[in-house]
Amino acid sequence: DKYKGKFDMGWHKLRNITFEKQKAMGWIPSTTELTEMDPTMTKWEDIPEEDRAFQLRLVEVYAGFLEHTDTQDGKVIEELERQGLFNNTLVIYILGDNGASAEGQQGTIDEFITENMLPSTAQQQIDVLNRDFGGLSALGSKHVDNMYHSSWAWALDTPFKSTKLVAAHFGGTRTPLAICWPKVIKPDPRPRSQFHHVADIAPTIYEAIGIEAPGHVDGVAQQKLDGISMVYTFNNATAEEKKAAQYFEVMGSRGIYKDGWFASVFGPRIPWKDTDEAALKKWDPDTDVWELYDLTKDYTQAHDLSKEMPEKLEKMKQIFLLEASENKVLPVGAGLYTVFYHPEEAPKSHLTDFELYQGMTRIAESNAPSFKSGVSSVSTVDLDVPAAEASGVLYCVGGTGGGFSLYLDGGYLYAEYMSTLLYRYIARSAAPLTPGRRKIEVHLSYDLSVPSMAPPADLRLLVDSQEVGSVRVEKSVRFSFDLAETFDVGTDLGSPVSLNYAKRAPFSYPATIHAVHIKYTNHTRRSVVI
Repeated sequence: DKYKGKFDMGWHKLRNITFEKQKAMGWIPSTTELTEMDPTMTKWEDIPEEDRAFQLRLVEVYAGFLEHTDTQDGKVIEELERQGLFNNTLVIYILGDNGASAEGQQGTIDEFITENMLPSTAQQQIDVLNRDFGGLSALGSKHVDNMYHSSWAWALDTPFKSTKLVAAHFGGTRTPLAICWPKVIKPDPRPRSQFHHVADIAPTIYEAIGIEAPGHVDGVAQQKLDGISMVYTFNNATAEEKKAAQYFEVMGSRGIYKDGWFASVFGPRIPWKDTDEAALKKWDPDTDVWELYDLTKDYTQAHDLSKEMPEKLEKMKQIFLLEASENKVLPVGAGLYTVFYHPEEAPKSHLTDFELYQGMTRIAESNAPSFKSGVSSVSTVDLDVPAAEASGVLYCVGGTGGGFSLYLDGGYLYAEYMSTLLYRYIARSAAPLTPGRRKIEVHLSYDLSVPSMAPPADLRLLVDSQEVGSVRVEKSVRFSFDLAETFDVGTDLGSPVSLNYAKRAPFSYPATIHAVHIKYTNHTRRSVVI
């Protein structure tokens, strides 16, 4: 609650306040222009009054998390000082791996809503918070995987344009870097303006400690280092820049830096908006519109010179192709291939028939049986039911943010398909299972006649060949339930899939599960033809 009320001014005013502070600190050039908001982004005044507490709490939680992270990092420094090692320790501190993320889109309680391209509204998520978790106080807790509104990302990327997943603008790629080495680097508050990239970290360390990059490791020839050392800037804030060129590319968004110039393409996706599948089908990188900026005069890419300097732009485009070819970037947009066009070719187990046993746990989702969009299956569980009110997980995959779980509770059989925190589908047997050795079947049948990247499915439960329950899964998970969670037999390790047994996790099954057999009946996932 330390940050409660600190962001009540909204993202536009926060961006203005941040910009003025940056200039006052000398962190950005005094001539820097503050770029305008992209017209496709949401304005603060357009957020309904009833949604604002939700949007504010999301960024307050993030601010608290950021301070917590900084505090933990500080403890490392304090320990080095305590041991007398700090003076001769090179510390390279990078605050983040990209610009602020817009993947929260309209603000979310579960980042995988966006990753799986599921429809949602802020009010829908507020309703889930109130119904299942006691309201806004659950944000930042173990129960949710929240992410702030994309327009907060825009404000947090001040003074630049765009956000993470946009390689064309520095709002997507620039992050603060601080280097400290008391024995070698004299204290200097002036920021270094030389253009550098994360690829320059390793060469910097090699030069700093006086070794050369190995040509071979364990007999294997190594690729040449892509970056250059930044040591020349350590004690000379105005040293002449040595970086020749640097490419950027992520899912078709791309850019190229060369001698103070930057040319770029926004790309086929708008990270802060729902994915336009129709546009992706038609996307042709050869027809993309390029932008051109003179960074020596335009720190924030406020003025596109592409129309004024077409010859310069063409030269920059050729440099991009050269750098992209040398760094194995081509074909442009390859990162979209399995995510959007051909999910059936994404990394996964080659198996279509699984024999699993009690005690097999922590199997990565990518190596485990799949229940995602388009993968129909029949699961058969051979087990002992010890009593009329037997309870416990038979098998599950995923966790609190999304997953699939088959379990007994009070003798009743449940199959729960959770398409993120927003969409829960539960099939339940009409009566408790009779004690004894039983055969349970779970039939998950996707309806591929529905024109959707995440088609619906019919989920049926059978006990000893008799159907006992069913449910229609209207919105399936296309990409992943939860990248941090796993597949377990006889228990639910990590965060629990189901709210029904969340307080009893890991909710291990108390009797014998003789075997679990899962077989795909149609393992061809839907593709997009381009």
